[in-house]
Amino acid sequence: MANCSGLGMTMACLVLVISSMIAPTLQFAVFTVGEYRGWILGVDYNAWTKAKNFKVGDNLVFDYPSGHTVDEVFENDYNTCTTGHPITSDNSGSTTIPLLTAGPHYFMSGVVGDCAKGMKLLVNVKAESTTLPSATNTASSLPPASN
Repeated sequence: MANCSGLGMTMACLVLVISSMIAPTLQFAVFTVGEYRGWILGVDYNAWTKAKNFKVGDNLVFDYPSGHTVDEVFENDYNTCTTGHPITSDNSGSTTIPLLTAGPHYFMSGVVGDCAKGMKLLVNVKAESTTLPSATNTASSLPPASN
């Protein structure tokens, strides 16, 4: 830490220390769907999501071979595996989806039959908490400023 001598420097250091204690640290995760297997048939995506905590600001990365798509869909289309009405769709082979809102997000392959074979994903996204540490007794625990 910097040498904080003199009243001006002491105050500047005090502001720096307090602001670093209360500034929220936002760390966003990048999740590769299906890990090394990617977005393909034969992966249990429900099991894959169980050990994950998705937060607003995180990203999902879908890596997949040609002939597949990543469609974000409405809940009813997800539940019935109905294709043709995506909110968004991509077939580039590598799709990154930023999770911008809390709540459930539904994804499936837009290829007819893939969803019924398990190529669908439900992600429950939690709002990022920005709980700040308590600032009580912070100033009183610091040594008095020297002149």
